[in-house]
Order: sequence, then structure tokens, then C-alpha cells
Amino acid sequence: MSDALEVRPLERPPDAVVRVPGSKSITNRALVCAALAEGTSVLAGALWADDTDAMVGCLRSLGIGVTGDAASGDRIEVAGCGGAIPATTAGLHVGLSGTTARFIAPVAALGHGTFSVDGAEPMRRRPMGPLLDALRSLHVDVEQTAAPGHLPFVVHAAGVEGGAVALSGDVSSQFLSGLLMAAPCFTKGIDIELTTGLVSRPYVRMTRSVMAAFGVTVDDLAADGLAVAPSRYRATTFTIEPDASTASYFFAAAAVCGGRVRVDGLGTGSVQGDLAFVDVLSRMGATVETSSSSTTVTGTRQLQGVTVDLRDLSDTVPTLAVVAAFATTPTTINGVGFIRGKESDRISAVVNELQRCGIRAEGHDDGMTIHPGTPHGATVETYDDHRIAMAFSVAGLRTPGISIADPGCVAKTFPDFFATLDQLRVPPPLH
Repeated sequence: MSDALEVRPLERPPDAVVRVPGSKSITNRALVCAALAEGTSVLAGALWADDTDAMVGCLRSLGIGVTGDAASGDRIEVAGCGGAIPATTAGLHVGLSGTTARFIAPVAALGHGTFSVDGAEPMRRRPMGPLLDALRSLHVDVEQTAAPGHLPFVVHAAGVEGGAVALSGDVSSQFLSGLLMAAPCFTKGIDIELTTGLVSRPYVRMTRSVMAAFGVTVDDLAADGLAVAPSRYRATTFTIEPDASTASYFFAAAAVCGGRVRVDGLGTGSVQGDLAFVDVLSRMGATVETSSSSTTVTGTRQLQGVTVDLRDLSDTVPTLAVVAAFATTPTTINGVGFIRGKESDRISAVVNELQRCGIRAEGHDDGMTIHPGTPHGATVETYDDHRIAMAFSVAGLRTPGISIADPGCVAKTFPDFFATLDQLRVPPPLH
């Protein structure tokens, strides 16, 4: 735990171009595809943060050559194994990274040996059951060593034949993405039948896009199923776009503080569903301009509440909840009951911290309602959750006395978040 950090209000509305680091979600997907490819891939614009460090560490433990680190910049080289996992035994520690946990288990199953998978205590509380059940139905020997359906567990791997499998999609789309990315290396590929509706659907589109960049196609089946034929990833040079979830905090700052913020590298061709957050800000009264290469949000400080389903961009729920506190009418967020199983219970955590700041908010089974008000200063608890810390920092840009407890938790996806946030304080250049 690090000491609380006070976020000082801005002295003027921001007018800034912010450089956001590479997408965590794309980086970890590209790392998996590159690791399973034949040949050496180069990932440009990659994110270095705790979550991607966890993935790199797990891949290295499996015998994959990964060259690069935070000190050497955003370029990573991956010497792919062609689908043949080199290691025969490894301890795979995923830290707090849900993507690493859900992606590395199917990758480990491709090997021949014994691979233990574990993580930090908060990650042990997050669900893994649907993925482990799917692997077992594919005849993968998964030994549970603690609470069923959770970390830690041991994969006794002997390759994966593949075939047909049923999978629920209402807990996390990461289970589906993990199976899809490993599936080209299954002897028979995979046919996945989704037994429920799918949450966070844009993240599966992202998975398919990254797989396609490495030469593998995912086919659609009837009744919302997906299939991957046996094939091989091809090594490539792959450029990772900036993280749209991270950009949401800076777009929100413009909306709340009445300024202008542009993020380059996020435009109309983005594969990230969370960029649709700016459409919600537009509905609330902000002005949004999107080109092929950038997105700009300009706020008027005249925001109105909305009723919105965020199931497809659920990582932006805390951000929108903070913005909603500054609107003139209530906001209701629906479709996101599953975020109770994220790094924190993001419904209870967000409601609790809004209330701590003097804002009336109520949680419900599928989301929350936020009533407008005037926030006051408080020390915001962050629950080991980077998104709570970053979202409530936006409130501090307008409200005096907001401090963020354990600000170091932002290292999970954006170690330089607070330094980048301070870029909003820099006056625009004179023309």
C-alpha cells in the first residue's frame, strides 16, 4: 500500500493532446498469438505495466523467448514456438491479471508436462470456473488445489485434441478469447457453443482481429457459436493502438472540467469497443470529434444524465459514474451485473466511494443509479482496483480535497497515470 495522493483541481479547463500507452488488452492478445506463431514477431507500441509483465513472465516460464522490458521502450520481440510449448514444468504466476489467467491456462494445456497457475489473493477471488470446465470437457486434466473454480490449479498437460465445447458467456468474455487463441494449435481445432448471452462482446471482436493479423481466422457458427480450424499463426510485425479504456479518464476530464482533450492513435479504425465511451459523453452534452487518427472531446460543463447499457464497455463504468456526479439529472447504468467479479466488486465499490464524496448513488443487481450533486473532498478507497483509482482522480480535477488511497495500484495498467494526468495542467502554447 502506498500513501494517499491528493489530486489538485485544475486551475483552468484543460487544452491538451495526451499520449496514452498501448492497449493492455491488445498487448496481451498479441503476446499470446506471437508466442504460438512460427518465427519471430515484433510488437510495436506495446504496453509495459503489471498486467503485461505478468503475461511476459508466464510466457518466459513456458520457454517462449520474449525480448524487451519497460526500460527499453514499447517494442517487444517474441520468438514463437510454432504451437509446441518448450517447457515441461513451470509455475505460472498471473499476479492480478485476469487476461493473463484466462489466456495462459489454455496455452499451458498445449504443452506436455505439469504447469501450476496461481495469482495474487484478489485474483484468487475472481471466477475461473467456466474456463476450467471447458478445458476439462476437452479432456484436459485440471487439478484444483484450492476453492473450486478459482486459482490456484495445476494443468497436467498432454496436448489438446479439441473439438466441440459448450461455454457460458455471461461471466467474462476472456474465457472465450483464451480458448479461441489457443484453438489453432488443437489437433482438431474447436467448435464453441455459447450457452448464455455474451458480455463484453467487443473484446471478442478484438481477439478475432488480433488473431487475423497473425494469420488465423475465426468462423461464425449458427446460434452465436464460433469455430477455429487447426492452423498456424504466422509471425508478423504488429502495431498496438493506444488503450481506449485508459483514454476514457482523459476524455472524462474534458467533459467534467469543460476543456478539450485529444488522444492521437484512437480513431475511426479502432478495434476497441471502449472508444464508444465518447458516444455516451456526447449524449450527455460533450462535443466529440473523431477522425481516422484521433479522437477529441470538448466539454461544456453542462452535462445531462443518461440511461445507458454498458455491458459492451464495462471497464468504463467507474469513469461514467464519476462523470454522472457532475450532471444535472440522474444517470442509470444497466447491463453490468457481471462487474461485481472484476478486480473489485465495481458496483459496490463505485457506489460506496461516490457516497463517501457526498453523492447519492444506489447499486442494483444489474448496475447503479447516480444522482447529481456537489461532491466534497474525501479519501477514496481503491480496493486494489486501478480503475477505481483512475476514475475518481477525474473528480479531483474539479473538486478540492479528493485524495486517492493506494495510488500505486494504477501500475496494473498505467504506471505513469498521475504524471500523465498532470499534463492537463500545462497551459496550451501561445499562437
